[in-house]
Amino acid sequence: MTIDNAKIIYLHGLESTSQSGKARQFAAKFPGMVTPDFTGSFDERMSQLIPILSDKTDWTIIGSSFGGLMGGVFTLEHPTQVRKLILLAPALILPPFASHPALHPVSVPTIIVHGTEDDVVPLEPVRVLAEKVFTNLTYYVVQDGHRLHKAFEELDWISIISS
Repeated sequence: MTIDNAKIIYLHGLESTSQSGKARQFAAKFPGMVTPDFTGSFDERMSQLIPILSDKTDWTIIGSSFGGLMGGVFTLEHPTQVRKLILLAPALILPPFASHPALHPVSVPTIIVHGTEDDVVPLEPVRVLAEKVFTNLTYYVVQDGHRLHKAFEELDWISIISS
């Protein structure tokens, strides 16, 4: 399957930028992918994200930590625009997702990569919530910390994104 790299977007974490290590690594593997910077509160970041995704469909959203929270909420609200959701140590237990008024099962293919040594976002509460919401979920539990440095090198991202 051929993926349009211009329809892949990377959503960085709360204290990160589009120039973070993961953002640069993904951009190197998928030239032309969208890697915007987000600032402000959750609502401010979502108001920056919505115009980027606008009314286009077939997005592959990759969200890391707080960016995973953004990607999860966007997918809840706009499932028909998302081809695949890939979440890296996502902060789904925070209120914008965990208490979302439209928290209902979503069938968008979703992959979560979460480290057993994550000391920022706890693995088990995220997994329990994700298993309730995402009905087409693949969960990779890896021996790694929150930044997933080892997992990034070990996983076959081309297969993960294109499948």
